[in-house]
Amino acid sequence: MRVGVGTPRQTQIPPLELPRYGAERLSGIRCIATHLKPEPPNESALTAMALQRLDALAVINITGTGFTKRGGGSTGYVKETYLAHLVSSTKHLVSTPQLVISDEKSLAQDTALYSSVSPPMSLDMLSEHDFIELVEGLEAEFQRDFVAQEVDADHDRVLLVGLITDKTTPQQFQDTIVELARLVDTAGGEVLQTVQQKRSRIHPQTVVGEGKVEEIALTAQTLGANLVVFDRDLSPAQVRNLERKIGVRVVDRTEVILDIFAQRAQSRAGKLQVELAQLGYMMPRLSGRGLAMSRLGGGIGTRGPGETKLETERRAIQKRISRLQQEVNQLQAHRSRLRLRRQNQEVPSVALVGYTNAGKSTLLNALTNAEVYTADQLFATLDPTTRRLVIADGDTGGTQEILLTDTVGFIHELPASLMDAFRATLEEVTEADALLHLVDLSHPAWLSHIRSVREILAQMPVTPGPALVIFNKIDEVDSATLAIAQEEFPLAVFISASQRLGLETLRQRLTKLIQYVVDAR
Repeated sequence: MRVGVGTPRQTQIPPLELPRYGAERLSGIRCIATHLKPEPPNESALTAMALQRLDALAVINITGTGFTKRGGGSTGYVKETYLAHLVSSTKHLVSTPQLVISDEKSLAQDTALYSSVSPPMSLDMLSEHDFIELVEGLEAEFQRDFVAQEVDADHDRVLLVGLITDKTTPQQFQDTIVELARLVDTAGGEVLQTVQQKRSRIHPQTVVGEGKVEEIALTAQTLGANLVVFDRDLSPAQVRNLERKIGVRVVDRTEVILDIFAQRAQSRAGKLQVELAQLGYMMPRLSGRGLAMSRLGGGIGTRGPGETKLETERRAIQKRISRLQQEVNQLQAHRSRLRLRRQNQEVPSVALVGYTNAGKSTLLNALTNAEVYTADQLFATLDPTTRRLVIADGDTGGTQEILLTDTVGFIHELPASLMDAFRATLEEVTEADALLHLVDLSHPAWLSHIRSVREILAQMPVTPGPALVIFNKIDEVDSATLAIAQEEFPLAVFISASQRLGLETLRQRLTKLIQYVVDAR
């Protein structure tokens, strides 16, 4: 028997220690709690019951006070008891997998929707209940409700978690959450709901506060989520703490992006760089404890015969990283030789850059009749593609051949591991004579996207060449947005790559850009 002293929240059993934890099962634990006030279970007790998925919660109200003649313990008697248990009433939540912002108030209101509390009864009446029959009946109902949700093991039912700090505006937060939802969708997950919290600073152990962690655990359990995704990078310790408290797998934004890259990589070079980025991300997260688990250091607890399995895995990963690094270096050298050969032939090179899903591949296809894969997805293109494009020669009045390269899309706060691993690909940007910065004008956050791309370009070790801003998808925007963009960027070009609008103007401006580059050599 397990005895806990304290409030319902203080005496909770960690989710991973529950004997039968699962969406279709109760925990196998029946809890008896005592109250000194004659009242039914409060919201805190019901929330704790739901978090623990208790078979049943019996609340015994004890009244009467006094002391024995010898000053021993207090005396009292059982006034009334209540029986509470979960009920199968979560279908209305599960059937609406849209973006919903949850808060503490709605959580308290929702608790009553999936818990049932009996009228007051005597202790004798409570003892006559057949709890085995009650639990079997409830689990049968849960199984019927969740069978319609059963999906492949690879399909993730996702709960998003966003944090608003003092430096975050409501619009920035909304843009971040919408983008994270698109990332999850691109990775193959299903977004069920979003939970948010506003804090002045990040909690060092769990990012969000303790009460919000409990809300996340309850919401994940209510919706049948098997994955929680945070809108920011998490440390290995934070992941470990969150998974222990929530009871389901927890990942951050970077891991979602890495998963998309792993799915998208087609060429050998792309696969090499993705694996390198994944291993670099994985190293400090092998056991959730990072390098502190190594037995090769000095001091008490670090000495012993042989190596731990963890250290063996770490050594194998380090060797693999070293080998991949050598191959990426060879790839980098090979691409450098190709670029040098093109420069010797005096063929100008132009790189298409921009936020992910801005339409770079579509524009490459429209200008060069290439057949590069395009899709309305984030990071549809991972491997750079170079095609020849013939434009007018500003000096002779004839034609000029240039090389146009489609590159991987950028994203807000591009993970450093990706920047390092994809340096061979990103050098296509830094070594280009000029850039075409493509912007999706139909996206509500197009101004933010421009800033993000410029920040990433500024972080590159070699300053990229001059850039021409091109606003794409003008067929999908209203006149007010178009006017704002024209006022803010008077030298920009406005096109629709999919509808082939404005391409002739783009060619003329590209001719002038190349002429400027050639004259500057």
